[in-house]
Amino acid sequence: MPALAKLLSPNLFPSLPSDRRPPPRPATSGATSAHPPPIPVPKYPPPLRSQKPRNPPPPPPPPNPSPNPAFKTHHRNSRYYKPIRPDSPVVSSDGDRSVVVGESGVSYLLPGAPFEFQFSYSETPTARPLAMREPAFLPFAPPTMPRPWTGKAPFKGSKKKIPLFDSFDPPPPGKKGVKYVEMPGPFDLGKRPREGRTREEILGEPLKRWEIKMLVKPHLSDNRQVNLGRDGLTHNMLELVHLHWKRRRVCKVRCRGVPTVDMDNVCRHLEEKTGGRIIHRVGGVVYLFRGRNYNYRTRPQYPLMLWKPAAPVYPKLIQDAPEGLTKAEADEFRKRGKKLLPICKLAKNGIYLTLVKDVRNAFEGSLLVKIDCQGMHTSDYKKLGAKLKDLVPCVLLSFDDEQILMWRGKDWKSMYPEPTVPLAKEGKIDDACEDRDVKKVISSPKMTSLWERAIQSSKALLLDELNLCPDDLLKKVEEFEGITQVTEHSYPALVLSSERATGSSVAAYEDGSTSQSEDYSEDGFPFSDNDEYDDICENDPFEEADWSTPLGSLPVDRLTEKLSQDQKRPGS
Repeated sequence: MPALAKLLSPNLFPSLPSDRRPPPRPATSGATSAHPPPIPVPKYPPPLRSQKPRNPPPPPPPPNPSPNPAFKTHHRNSRYYKPIRPDSPVVSSDGDRSVVVGESGVSYLLPGAPFEFQFSYSETPTARPLAMREPAFLPFAPPTMPRPWTGKAPFKGSKKKIPLFDSFDPPPPGKKGVKYVEMPGPFDLGKRPREGRTREEILGEPLKRWEIKMLVKPHLSDNRQVNLGRDGLTHNMLELVHLHWKRRRVCKVRCRGVPTVDMDNVCRHLEEKTGGRIIHRVGGVVYLFRGRNYNYRTRPQYPLMLWKPAAPVYPKLIQDAPEGLTKAEADEFRKRGKKLLPICKLAKNGIYLTLVKDVRNAFEGSLLVKIDCQGMHTSDYKKLGAKLKDLVPCVLLSFDDEQILMWRGKDWKSMYPEPTVPLAKEGKIDDACEDRDVKKVISSPKMTSLWERAIQSSKALLLDELNLCPDDLLKKVEEFEGITQVTEHSYPALVLSSERATGSSVAAYEDGSTSQSEDYSEDGFPFSDNDEYDDICENDPFEEADWSTPLGSLPVDRLTEKLSQDQKRPGS
């Protein structure tokens, strides 16, 4: 019982804790009131980047109540439209600098510039623009630019003196860390480069055939080139061409897309704006020579365009009632064009060298012509239509279903001349023979030699009388057919036996007594001293062939030598 008395107490089941809080303990210096956690927090490795939660994008900045108008894209997000008056071509001016709109589109006049600057020199439409899509700004660098400068501050000048090399001051041989720089030229022995100011002085003497071949051959398989696309020859490409000319004598320009429809126009602008000369052209690839006396330091330096200006508003290419047609006739042609098969399908960024010729040939047999442009950019086939309208020429009817539909127009004329001899009607044969106009045709020397050979071999007949009626001409043809059949089936034969036959035939060949003694080219045409194709071949740098096989090493030469030895033996 004493143990039970110890366990039993007056407060066996204490009551719930009251709301009274214990008094706060006085804070002691050097110790904190909070107790450390019983279990320490484990230190895990940092999570991977893929497991990190992505932060939500920051909220957009509040709109500026008064933004600068120069930062707005007026030609895309606004309805800016400012008509151009024909009596005042200058749209805006800032002192000596001005923006001019003329027949060649939008151009920029700068003081001291050799010509009017444009964004594209070769792909500007021929039609006069009607209005502007954005305020006229000069797209060149500050400080005279009215548009605010948005670029970074220029880097500080380096204290190191970096040597500059060019073609007139090349690096010494064996210097490391310097790229290859070609010398000026090519020159003959004893000649040196000289400073030139005009284009003729920089180009120097015309290149010879072997020089063109030497300059072009290294660039045939080289990918160091300037790519010319749908915008054609742009302003900034001029500086890019000079950068290529800094180290190479020839710049390779690769053209693709819309500009290849009129490659003559591209080549003309390349030579005019850069000052070089085109020495070779294959398809859409052009090789531009810088000149014998070209110096990179004295090149013309043009300011770079910092952005692409918005194209102005031009007249519509497709009209409801085109020139020479009423609206009903145009709608009828458009319905017929939906069932018409296209003459070709153009690929994106292709080479369209023969497109104008194909359209002209198609107009010889049909009033309407359609070209399939599926997969191409909308602006590309519209530019193609505008070019074909001027080059063919033709009338555009529609661009529906990514296809160009054209009509040849009322003023269309055939490329082929009409027959000079009119067909005689019944009862008027004699009058037609008397009133016939005889036209002389001057042919080339090669064609003359072919005609002479055909007459000698009785394959052609030379008429003494020109004014022959159809009945008399038919009799001449029938008589000539009988003569040609006899000559074709009668051959002179020479029958010999065994070795003597071969020996005599070789001797006859050596003596030149064979009937076919004329020399023939690869095409089967006899050579002539006054051949008109010689001039064309001289201009081709790759026409010259290198004969690496020595004379007398072919199997035919050995066989001929053996036959001649057998013939000279006394026992034969």
